[in-house]
Amino acid sequence: MKTDEEKTSLWSLFLTFAKVGVMTFGGGYAMLPILEREVVTNHNWTTSEQMLDYYAIGQCTPGVIAVNVSTFIGYKKRGILGSIVATFGVIFPSIVIITALASVLKMFQDNIYVKKAFEGIRIAVCALMITAVINLVKKAVSSVGTAIVAVSALLLQLFLGISPVVIVICTISFGLLIFFTGKKKSGEDKS
Repeated sequence: MKTDEEKTSLWSLFLTFAKVGVMTFGGGYAMLPILEREVVTNHNWTTSEQMLDYYAIGQCTPGVIAVNVSTFIGYKKRGILGSIVATFGVIFPSIVIITALASVLKMFQDNIYVKKAFEGIRIAVCALMITAVINLVKKAVSSVGTAIVAVSALLLQLFLGISPVVIVICTISFGLLIFFTGKKKSGEDKS
């Protein structure tokens, strides 16, 4: 009987993440809906809840969130080699496309049609990012407490410009406080 690691081929990891890489524009956040569809829905490599954890960790670590998440999932499925293959898969289309575009973009950068095309792409990327945020909120905000934390983090960032690192550290502390307070109360209830 094959283990979970043996069931997922390296080629499947590469192709899946290359598909994610080629089908998305606008960076890490725009990739999240496609990444989730491929990894959770199509392949069942992880759950929606685990994806949310991967997004959170990927956001807190250096680099593009979708690349970080791909690395985590590749590692989960096939260890270190899987993480390398998944990471290379998600960045491979960008390497190819950027290399090709760099050679011709300079010739067309002042072309009105190219400028208008980029304006359209920017709008589409904004829509993809909004969709990703809405989906994350639906999964992450599951109680009044998490709603208060989410709104507080948003307000602190928008109006006070507090560093995302500080906000993440505070929300981790809050989550741990709630967890241990709940554990302590459940222990007292059993007494």
